[in-house]
Amino acid sequence: MHRTIRLRNALQDELSSLSGLCLRSKAHWGYDAAFLAACRTELTIHPHELQTTSLQVAERDTAVVGLVQVRVAGADADLLKLFVEPALLGAGIGRLLFEWAAARAHDLGATRMTIEADPGAVPFYVRMGAHHAGSVPSQSIPGRMLPRMRMELDRRRSSGVAASQ
Repeated sequence: MHRTIRLRNALQDELSSLSGLCLRSKAHWGYDAAFLAACRTELTIHPHELQTTSLQVAERDTAVVGLVQVRVAGADADLLKLFVEPALLGAGIGRLLFEWAAARAHDLGATRMTIEADPGAVPFYVRMGAHHAGSVPSQSIPGRMLPRMRMELDRRRSSGVAASQ
C-alpha cells in the first residue's frame, strides 16, 4: 500500500514522545536496559534545540514515524539524530530523513556532514554516501568508541526532497 510520508518541523509539546522514539529505535540494535539508560540523556531532545538545530519529524497518516536533527556551524554540519520507528525500518523513511538533513545542511551553507554513528547504522550511512572517517568516544558510554562517518554535500542537494512512501 502506498502511504505518504510528510516531513514537518518538530513541536515543543512532542519533544518527550520524540525522545521516546529515539530510545525505541536505539533499542532495535539489541542493547540492554542499562545501556539504554546510559544513553537517555544524549537521546533526550530539549526545547532549546528547536532554536539551535534543525529538527524534522516524519509523519505517516497522523503518527510520527521518524525524526532527524542536524546542526550547522559554517561549512560543517553534524547529523545529531536520525531515528525511525523500529517496525518501519527499511521502509524508506530513514532515507527521506537523511536526504532532508543533507539538503537542509547544504542550504545553510555546509559543505560536509559528520555523523557519529551507531555501529549497526554504518551500512545505512554508507548507502547514503557517507564514508568512514575514524572513530570518536561515545558521549554516553565511557570507553566505547563510535564510528565517525563523513559526507561531502554537493550542489545538487536541495530542500525539494520528495515526501512519499
